[in-house]
Amino acid sequence: MSFDADVITLFPDLFPGPLGASVLGRGMADGLWSLKATQLRSFAHDRHHTVDDTPSGGGAGMVLKPDILAAAIDAIAPEGDPRPKILMSPRGKPLTQVRARELALGPGAVVVCGRFEGVDQRVIEARQLEEISIGDYVLAGGEVAAMVLLEAVVRLIPGVLGGADSHADESFENGLLEYPQYTRPQVFEGREIPAVLTSGDHGKIAKWRRERSVELTKARRPDLLEE
Repeated sequence: MSFDADVITLFPDLFPGPLGASVLGRGMADGLWSLKATQLRSFAHDRHHTVDDTPSGGGAGMVLKPDILAAAIDAIAPEGDPRPKILMSPRGKPLTQVRARELALGPGAVVVCGRFEGVDQRVIEARQLEEISIGDYVLAGGEVAAMVLLEAVVRLIPGVLGGADSHADESFENGLLEYPQYTRPQVFEGREIPAVLTSGDHGKIAKWRRERSVELTKARRPDLLEE
């Protein structure tokens, strides 16, 4: 079973972008996952392909219309489609490695890229959109955020990165930040690779890596240790 992603956007030409490169692109070519970007304006009713309107109650900006977005979602994910429907939103729950792994083990996702001031709340409720944020900041639209979400998910699909242990020690996989990495040359600008890493003693190497992970996590993300 492949992971099938559908993205609803006003800028379908932005996709696949980085999602089509390197191991992610190879995974797509190998049929491990698929991506389709759909133009939201295709579901507009008027000759100008209008998808937004002024916010009720006043205020700056425009809001994506619920009927247009609902029509796009229903066409892409008709009743019975098991894939979660996700709205990239700065007010959503933060994206975590745990959620990325859950999605990677599923059938795929329908991802809505917001624009302007946001999306009419009624379509969020009616189509049960899961709001996900990639950080405490605001972007011009959800396209880059959707790429971040999909990259975090797709790289976890079995077979995409190759070996099953390719991401076992990465940041967030075990509740800690990843330990420092080194490679040849042995000496770079007077700085040497820590001797333990070239000792051949796998027990000492594992202990050193664990200690460095804990140190980094305490210094940079103590909240992870609290969790």
